[in-house]
Amino acid sequence: MNQEAPIIVGLDIGTTKIAAIAGRKNEYGKLEILGFGKATSFGVQHGMVLNIDQTIKAIRQALENCYASNPNLEINEVYVGIAGHHIKSLQTRGDIVRNDTDAEISQKDIDQLINDQYKTVIPASDQIIDVIPQQYIVDSLQNITYPIGMSGVKVGANFHIITGDKNAIRNINRSVEKSGLKIRDLVLQPLASAAAVMCDMDFEAGVAIVDIGGGTTDLAVFYEGILKHTAVIPYGGENITNDIKNGLGVLKTQAEQMKVQFGYALADEAKTNAYITIPGLRGQSPKEISVKNLAHIIQARMSEILDFVVYHLKQIGMDNKMLNGGIILTGGGSQLKHLIQLTEYTTGASARIGFPNEHLASGHIDELTKPMYATCVGLILKGYNDFENDRKALEENYVKINTSYLAKEQAAQSVAPPEDWIEEETPSSQEIQDRKAKERNASLKNFLDKMKTKIIDMFTEEEDAKL
Repeated sequence: MNQEAPIIVGLDIGTTKIAAIAGRKNEYGKLEILGFGKATSFGVQHGMVLNIDQTIKAIRQALENCYASNPNLEINEVYVGIAGHHIKSLQTRGDIVRNDTDAEISQKDIDQLINDQYKTVIPASDQIIDVIPQQYIVDSLQNITYPIGMSGVKVGANFHIITGDKNAIRNINRSVEKSGLKIRDLVLQPLASAAAVMCDMDFEAGVAIVDIGGGTTDLAVFYEGILKHTAVIPYGGENITNDIKNGLGVLKTQAEQMKVQFGYALADEAKTNAYITIPGLRGQSPKEISVKNLAHIIQARMSEILDFVVYHLKQIGMDNKMLNGGIILTGGGSQLKHLIQLTEYTTGASARIGFPNEHLASGHIDELTKPMYATCVGLILKGYNDFENDRKALEENYVKINTSYLAKEQAAQSVAPPEDWIEEETPSSQEIQDRKAKERNASLKNFLDKMKTKIIDMFTEEEDAKL
């Protein structure tokens, strides 16, 4: 089997940008970035593809930029992130009764259990995106995280099922396929971001990933290594930009620039006597914007987003005391100044910025360590997780086949001989010498007999000639 790691590409189709990153794991398990390209997104709003043609152009532009960074790349398949208002989730429970109870629980049993959940009844306009096991139950044993290898008759699990609108999913598929690519898998964006910014300790301690994107804010809550909850909050960085545009009477590009360069998520931290000068339009006089007023607008919208986070945490009974790992802020909107302080004040939990350099190898460009690329890096890691699981299953199947073959060979060799079969004894050295002497005597006698016959024939021919 080929052990060389493949090149995997993540494609993040966002409201404000489309990013394509190609990467491959090195011998130390770290991700080496082999190509990177991005483009401005025009056909996506609130995480949903609305204009397919514009989205195709943006995807192709991102791919061209990715090829420009590494002309040797060949991109055919991609892992794509999905988000938007249409994303929903539900909890289910499933069970199977095993036929072969003498054998241990295998991956085949788990696959059957998961595949059965794709038959869950959901609204006709929706489609199941992912089925994520939470905890397994084997007979009367509960809260099992890894049942493979155990013995039992009945195997069950609690599942977190993620669904999305069929039309929204279809628009993503069309946009990617018409760009000349094949979708390997659709991955919920907060789960991809979580893979990029979290370590094993975070999963166990209990954390909430808050991915503040352009059109939406995505939430994923983990506790004791289990995905407890996912949600999509219908506000993001674009809403803040529009609030600034409408509240201060400036252009959208000016509002975005002010938010990035001078924006504060906590108004108390902004200086009262600080002002921003905006050039006037068509000969109008320049406009002065108070940094304090700008901060109040930003804080109002960010507080609303964080209130939604608190609401979802209370809905699932995960208050701030249970989140020992705190809240991890990521996405482009997480770069606002003093957002950590506002988050801690609003939620009561500790907070930090999640940078996607947890799994990156050294030597990458600094831009890729920004939180806005967490989803794209996480998509590559998701692809590697699938690759390693497939390889593991292939190796296990290979071992099973070899084991079965060897068992048959040993069984064939251990079959008893027939009753009429007589085993020959190994001759002694004296017997071997006697046998060789007899063979030499037999050869000599045969030679003398032939000579005797030739002499008789010769005399017979001479007698015949005289007569």
